[in-house]
Amino acid sequence: MQPLRYSINITLDGCCDHRSMVPDEALHRHAAQILSDADALLFGRVTYEMMESAWRPTTDEVSRPDWMAPFARTISAAKKYVVSSTLDRVDWNAELLTGDLEESVRALKQESGRGIYVGGVQLPTALAELGLIDEYVFVVHPRVVGPGRRLFEGLSVPLDLTLVGREELESGAVAMRYEPRT
Repeated sequence: MQPLRYSINITLDGCCDHRSMVPDEALHRHAAQILSDADALLFGRVTYEMMESAWRPTTDEVSRPDWMAPFARTISAAKKYVVSSTLDRVDWNAELLTGDLEESVRALKQESGRGIYVGGVQLPTALAELGLIDEYVFVVHPRVVGPGRRLFEGLSVPLDLTLVGREELESGAVAMRYEPRT
């Protein structure tokens, strides 16, 4: 059985809107490492489309700093699963998951492997409600932004977590790993 891990960037005030973060080399290096430690990625439609538009290689390659290249290569090469009731097909090394969310994700977790990473906001909240996430990685940025979507808005039950690791990034962000408390 492989673990399902959730990783997200948040500000000190809990905002998880990716546009509120300031990207830097250390953050991208950390994210590329997280992705390379997994056998697959799990996205909802919104996150899949956002990541695809930002990171899928094109013939008219977008100019970005060289330090973003390892993350771009890693996410492009990764196997992806997409949960959506509105898409009828996906590509970019992706497979559409249909049917019951809990059954589909439990089946993925039953496969052997190093793990699956889930990203986004709405899908991980649903997976947390179902008790399917085995590890949470919150990369907390030293920034307060005020408005914006908050992490786990709408969660119906508290998540009790145990800190199992932390890493301070050069930017001042802190990556904290938690497991559900049993």
